[in-house]
Amino acid sequence: MKAEIITIGDEILIGQIIDSNSAFIAKQLNKIGIEVHQITTVQDTKPHILEALSQAQQRADIVITTGGLGPTKDDITKHTITEFFQDTLVENTKVLKHIEYLFEKYVDTPISDLNRKQALIPSKAKLLFNRFGTAPGMWLEKNDTVFISLPGVPYEMEALIKHEVIPKLSKIYDTPFILHKTILTYGLAESALAERIETWQDNLPSYIKLAYLPNLGKVRLRLSAKGFNRQIIEKEVDKQLKKLTALIGDYIYGYQDNQPIEYTLGKLLKEKKLTLATAESCTGGLIASRFTLNPG
Repeated sequence: MKAEIITIGDEILIGQIIDSNSAFIAKQLNKIGIEVHQITTVQDTKPHILEALSQAQQRADIVITTGGLGPTKDDITKHTITEFFQDTLVENTKVLKHIEYLFEKYVDTPISDLNRKQALIPSKAKLLFNRFGTAPGMWLEKNDTVFISLPGVPYEMEALIKHEVIPKLSKIYDTPFILHKTILTYGLAESALAERIETWQDNLPSYIKLAYLPNLGKVRLRLSAKGFNRQIIEKEVDKQLKKLTALIGDYIYGYQDNQPIEYTLGKLLKEKKLTLATAESCTGGLIASRFTLNPG
């Protein structure tokens, strides 16, 4: 099952904001076994959006767009999607009532016709109810491809993904189990690491892939496995981790992306009942602060 994400907005292309939406969506899709094969960012122009939708349909089973659903004239995504589906816009009563409620409860300025127009959705679309905003999500289908349009506001998009999109996709598609395991290494360069584990990597099962993610002084190794039998996947990944540890165990300091090296060192110091002193000048206490950022 292949997915493609299209983010719409000039603010991303000029570097004004970072596209965090795509990262969030990709992670959530991956959890249910749907692989993202491409992420595209396009301008707020009708030709560019239409071209991106057309190309994505040829590549993906699921296309998710974010952005361009606001009430102003520069937000043209909904009208462009309507044209792509050769459809017309119709007023959704549920959305209109929700918009009026939000303005009455939370907004000081009176509701305008522009705001009411956000209740218009393509007649062929299934509503994805946006409980936190005025722009509804939309679900459409064309030639066996699902198109999902979501607002670009991160907290609105995230809620729709969690409560609307993921449950619907999980119900419709029988997807494989995907497991990622990241090994954190320190003190060995990527090339040296690759030489040490070359034979092990060459003998990995076909459904397990290895990726190198290097950074200054450290390298993350990500094992990615995919299959329909979760028990077999987890058992084989654990088996391969033991083999890897036997080869480079002295350079492994953790197995989770959210645990920096100072966290692991601090944990080891506590276990061994050891203390640490730092004498810092140019760093201005940075080393000590990184240790004390971790509770305990």
